[in-house]
Amino acid sequence: MGEFEEFAEALFGQLAVEINEEKEILELAIKAKEDLAGKIEFKKLEEIAKEIYPSFKKKVEEFLDLKIPDNVQLKFPELEELKELKGDKVFADSKSKEFVVELFDAVAKEDSKKIAELMKKDTAKYMVYSTYAIQYISKITTTYGDYLDSTIYFNKFILSRYPEIILHKQGEPYESNFKNVNSGYIGAVKMTLLEELIHSVQKNLQEVNKNAATEVNKINEELAQIILELDSKTVSELSEYCQLQAVPDDFPFAKRANLFFFLNPDHFLIEQIGPDVMTFTHVEIDPKIGQAIPQLLEIYKKWLVPIQQHHAAFTAMEGMAGFAIDNILKDDIDFQNYLTTFMGTDFSSYQVRKSMGKDFTRTVFEKLGTKTFKKMIDVPPNTREIKDPQLYLKKMSQ
Repeated sequence: MGEFEEFAEALFGQLAVEINEEKEILELAIKAKEDLAGKIEFKKLEEIAKEIYPSFKKKVEEFLDLKIPDNVQLKFPELEELKELKGDKVFADSKSKEFVVELFDAVAKEDSKKIAELMKKDTAKYMVYSTYAIQYISKITTTYGDYLDSTIYFNKFILSRYPEIILHKQGEPYESNFKNVNSGYIGAVKMTLLEELIHSVQKNLQEVNKNAATEVNKINEELAQIILELDSKTVSELSEYCQLQAVPDDFPFAKRANLFFFLNPDHFLIEQIGPDVMTFTHVEIDPKIGQAIPQLLEIYKKWLVPIQQHHAAFTAMEGMAGFAIDNILKDDIDFQNYLTTFMGTDFSSYQVRKSMGKDFTRTVFEKLGTKTFKKMIDVPPNTREIKDPQLYLKKMSQ
């Protein structure tokens, strides 16, 4: 087996826990369905979502004082399609998009041969986008919905199976437990629809986030290419200096990949400086590393602007959604049952969870009321303003 083939196998090794969990969910769902057959039946996910859509569209429009686009549609992908969709959620430029789609398709199909071919075809792109495959796909079982290009996607793999699994785990008599579990199931669908409807009105924020993320990925590709072109002596010396795990000389790609993953600004700067890097306007690096890779400091400086735009836009998008969910669903019994039956928590515990984006939205809302949401979308906050909402309020008053 060649080095690329071994690396492809290693990718699935990193996803082994998640892949095993997916298989376990399927097995549990089959057993639950068999045991519940003829006794209990949950309404189909599609039926619930379409049934509640008109009333939740109205709730969101009233709370945000914004209109939801008329062309929003609902889709209900199963596991493989959902994994392929995650490739569309990776924002890459036109030169890289096809590669990302092929990579996620191969990961979804667990096709290690195809992954090895993609590595050979464009090693730099693989180094950048394989991290997304691991990061995104590892969250499949905890992500209920997605929004992209006027479409709300419900995670059918999870949402259509969890109610039966939860009820089955609670045991007999199923009939007496059905009411709370079914209510929690409806609450999960309500929460998912609500969150993604909110994302559907965030057009400008979505664009800022997408463009910034695309720029970050282009910069990371540039860094990957620089590291691939380093001579073996420099790679070995830098790896030793950075105290990276030793890799035999006959695995040149693995050595460079390790160095890239370590020096990737998402890892290196945030590990070295911490999350405060999101408000920095200047960075410095270890002179020895800078000598070995003279272009590195310039890359890090170039990376700061789009990563901060991406971080701020994404935080604002999620914060707005979290704030709206707290307010719209605070008295909803189905949502409260979702928290107890699916999440093992309650509303008061859920509500106090810290979130910088939600705290920002709350502070601005206390001052601007329903104007908050349009303002946040039209004039996205920057990272300093997210951290200190008074700066944003001051800007809005000028």
